[in-house]
Amino acid sequence: MPRLKTQAAKESLLRRVRRQRLNYITILPSLVTILNGVCGFAAIGLASKGAKFGIGYFSYFAMAGYMILLAMIADMLDGRLARMSQSTSSFGGQLDSLCDIISFGVAPAFLMLKVLEYKLDSLAEVSQFLVNFLQRSIWLAAAAYISCAAIRLARFNVENEEDESAHMSFTGLPTPAAAGVLVSLIIFHQETLPDLAETHHPAYFICENAIIYTLPILTLAVAVLMVSRIRYPHILNQYIRGKKPFANFIRVLLFLGLIILSRQAVLVLIFCGFALSGFVKWFYYKLIHKIDSQGLADTQMTLMAADGTDTPLQRNRGF
Repeated sequence: MPRLKTQAAKESLLRRVRRQRLNYITILPSLVTILNGVCGFAAIGLASKGAKFGIGYFSYFAMAGYMILLAMIADMLDGRLARMSQSTSSFGGQLDSLCDIISFGVAPAFLMLKVLEYKLDSLAEVSQFLVNFLQRSIWLAAAAYISCAAIRLARFNVENEEDESAHMSFTGLPTPAAAGVLVSLIIFHQETLPDLAETHHPAYFICENAIIYTLPILTLAVAVLMVSRIRYPHILNQYIRGKKPFANFIRVLLFLGLIILSRQAVLVLIFCGFALSGFVKWFYYKLIHKIDSQGLADTQMTLMAADGTDTPLQRNRGF
């Protein structure tokens, strides 16, 4: 008899598992999502080749950065295609997060690690102690970045709503934007600075040292922003999608023109400005605006006391 109960329980469990199996998926959005992950994997492979030149003018580090940018385009398209075809599903969201952790978590951290390790090789003759310390710091920054990216994506999966109206802003810095901060700086370092070095421009040494020594700190900073509760706008939904003022169209054309003229510098300004904008707004509303409001309330209470008018606190206490 106990054996029959056990067998019946197993068959009941198998029936429930069979009912939960995935039978249908949307092909086109899923293929675009897979392209996102493949681009991230390609970026890791290119970054592992080191600071050599791959195709013509582009170094392997720069090519890895562009592959991550291509993954961002695929990441924007897959969700849009799924919502346009009204085929959003939990499967698509989970697949998107798995590919995102490769393209915007592991790939940028690995690229940052390889670029800085290459620069540290030139310091080995100066101080081995300094090199060891910097290597540990770089590894710590990369590990913290990957961990925060995974937490950010897991939290997004739990809190995500399929309703389009709920996608007007993000809680915490999105992983593509965090990856864009690191990738844009590395592309600028790999493509613009060599031209300055050939002309012995003083700006080369300033930008070179600024990027190399601040990149681990920026990696930690964007990692913290990813897991924060700071609100960031959804650029596509808020400023581009639907009917917008004509001024928005002019701004988009201006941005595209600047990217064509100097894509490396403009990418740095766009990604770093976007990451900084959320923190600046949070800092203003949480600290400065709060202090100004408190000061205004104190001034009003002082004026009411000078006029002999009861303050709200006195009225509540029955004075």
